[in-house]
Amino acid sequence: MKSLVRLGATLGLVGGTLLLSVVGINIPVQALTEQQIKDKLDSVPVYLITNDKGLPLSRNLPDGQNGQKGGSVTGVYMSRQEALAFIKELRNVKNKDPKLEDMAKKLQVTAVPLGVIYQQLQQTKNQTNRLLFAFKPVDQELKGALELLRASGQKVDQFKSVPVFAVRFAPDKGYVPIQVTADKQQLIPLFLSKQDAQGLLNQVKPKFPTADIQVIDVDGVIKTLKDKSDSWLNQVVLVPSAESREYIKTLPRENAPKPKSLPSKQP
Repeated sequence: MKSLVRLGATLGLVGGTLLLSVVGINIPVQALTEQQIKDKLDSVPVYLITNDKGLPLSRNLPDGQNGQKGGSVTGVYMSRQEALAFIKELRNVKNKDPKLEDMAKKLQVTAVPLGVIYQQLQQTKNQTNRLLFAFKPVDQELKGALELLRASGQKVDQFKSVPVFAVRFAPDKGYVPIQVTADKQQLIPLFLSKQDAQGLLNQVKPKFPTADIQVIDVDGVIKTLKDKSDSWLNQVVLVPSAESREYIKTLPRENAPKPKSLPSKQP
């Protein structure tokens, strides 16, 4: 999890005062590599429910579902607290099977970088009987995304992915960059929290009255990183929620384990 620790240090300013800079970004246009995409996704911790051996809790899929033969699916939580709440709920189920009760006692929440999930999907995309991931967004962020979309005039009833929030100078203008004070590096933050995006918007509004928050989704972010060669993509950084940033602070700063892949075997 070293990448998460590094991100925590780099984005220590998030949640406090973001230093706005409207300096233009001039770098060569070049498509991002798979490793660069993974590195960007690695900044976001996600949470799996695993047994005492570190194997993810999963359920089997019938043949033909999701276009694959067999396989299994496991939940990927964007909130550690919500993952813990699920384990607590499972343990509190009355009259459950003794084997299920014993399994529930051994369950734990394991954090992995989002880039590891992405890498696993890329490596197994042509395999049958593979492990799939069902993302579980934070309810509060889903609600915030829908509110913003409806306020912009869109008629939407649900949001089917993990929402991401980006601050723009205007609906037809580019994204607002921030400056990291340590090395004056220009970054374009894509927030996993509406509240964080709102904090940046509040700083931008006095100078740019038409600034707004654009709602996108994590699938769209990944597709853009893979398919586009726009120069600003080099500056993109995904900013975890305040909850996840607090969790990152608890990680050891040296020699922290960083998973390279995920097992597909069920617990």
